Formats: sequence, C-alpha cells, structure tokens
Amino acid sequence: MKNSPPIHITQIPSLAKKIASQLKGGEIFALIGPLGAGKTAFVKAIGKALKLKHHITSPTFTLLHGFPIKLSGRKIMLYHLDLYRTKNFKEVKALGLAEFWGQPHTITFIEWADKIKKHLPKKTQILTFFHE
Repeated sequence: MKNSPPIHITQIPSLAKKIASQLKGGEIFALIGPLGAGKTAFVKAIGKALKLKHHITSPTFTLLHGFPIKLSGRKIMLYHLDLYRTKNFKEVKALGLAEFWGQPHTITFIEWADKIKKHLPKKTQILTFFHE
C-alpha cells in the first residue's frame, strides 16, 4: 500500500485534478480521516475533474454509490463506498462490497477504510485527510 502525506482540505481541488488525470481503471483509494476532513469533498472533486454529470453525495446510509464514466474511450465504473456504518471486514465482504476492488473496469474510493485497512489489496493508495 502507498501512503500519501497528510492532505489538508485546502489541497483537495488540486490533488483531485492531478489524480483524476492519471486514472486508468483498477485503482483503489483508501480515504482516511475524521468527520469533516474532506473525504467526500475529495470524491466530489474527482467527479468534477472527470466531468461526471451525477451529483456525488456521501453514501453513509446506502454504503455504495456507483457512477459510469468514460476514460480513454473505455467505460469504467467509479465506486464510492462509505464504511462508517459497517462493523468489520466480514460484514463488508458479506455485502459484496469487495468484489469489484481492483478490477480493470472500476475505480474505487473507500471512506473510513481504516476500519478494514489490513484487508485492503496491496495496490491500494492511502490518502489521509485532516482539518484544523
């Protein structure tokens, strides 16, 4: 797993543009940080950078939102998970939320990924957010 330096909420727009420009499919991002640190704001900024027409909101109560996007002429699904309400990896797996991680036709952003950090694939990029 790759850890990023801590990300302040003011860095989100520029970081999202940079990451969005490098996406190819198959990426997994673990978004870690306290409430209000910018995890959902980051996914919204990614959507904006990718010119996503859907409005991105936190999937706290639904656990998962999926959005079709086009990257280099390929259809990709952008998945946005929020594990705040889950108890452990066993529950995440039972709900089928791990089945698409790392697939070449998906990009996955996982909020509250610290709850299941030891179960994340090795290629997961960890982004840690903070605020004052």
